[in-house]
Amino acid sequence: MQTSKPIELNGHPIAGGKFPLICTPLVGRTQDKLMAELAVVLPKKPDVLEWRVDFFEPIGDAAAVIKAAAAIKKEAGDIPILFTRRSTIEGGEKIALNEDQVIALYRAVCESKTIDLIDYEMANDPANIVRVRDTAKANGIKLVLSFHNFSYTPGLETLAAKFLMADQLGADVAKVAVMPRDLDDVLTLLTATREASKKLRIPLISMSMGSLGAMTRLFGWTFGSALSFAVGAASSAPGQVPIEDLNTALAILQKSIGGK
Repeated sequence: MQTSKPIELNGHPIAGGKFPLICTPLVGRTQDKLMAELAVVLPKKPDVLEWRVDFFEPIGDAAAVIKAAAAIKKEAGDIPILFTRRSTIEGGEKIALNEDQVIALYRAVCESKTIDLIDYEMANDPANIVRVRDTAKANGIKLVLSFHNFSYTPGLETLAAKFLMADQLGADVAKVAVMPRDLDDVLTLLTATREASKKLRIPLISMSMGSLGAMTRLFGWTFGSALSFAVGAASSAPGQVPIEDLNTALAILQKSIGGK
């Protein structure tokens, strides 16, 4: 049933090759709130933590960001940290940083070695993508190149092109997330995922968002998506389900189809 490569760190699959991985977001606006979130999330044993730094109020202070990242890393132990600034164009919070400042922050955090993976959107200027990619590679950080559309689901050819673009741009992981308007859109996302999982050289993550797309978070892995986002303490995107519910659904599906 598995058709996509697992996501790796340091040459080894995360969580021993578990498929799919479960990632929970951290959206605290201060370090204290992040630590409170962690206290709720960690007992639920996610495989990956995503820190959505665009929610973080002191985002303009690189030292404060690195301090918070280090605190998260210390508490998380062996759980990998995905560092994400989601742009407003693709559903993120408004921040008082221009793109050069964002890239400088990314560089500082990568050099601090307090994170394991970093997310950057393919909609950004190609030269900036190269800068982020080179910084990540130089510091042993895995790069997730992502595409989000919170308005609708593009056609199959467009989605296929987004997955392929991430691979061609040197990503370690490709991510595509789109909003469905009907079940046909959900099927389009799943079809694109299935086809990309057979063609890409790298692991991929995909999801259809909102209430209609919630099902893809439960069984998208059967089409090749290597990771699913679930709520540990607070949601970062529409359609995320509680980690407890996702674990239950995965256990039932994997038992039924003979998965691990």
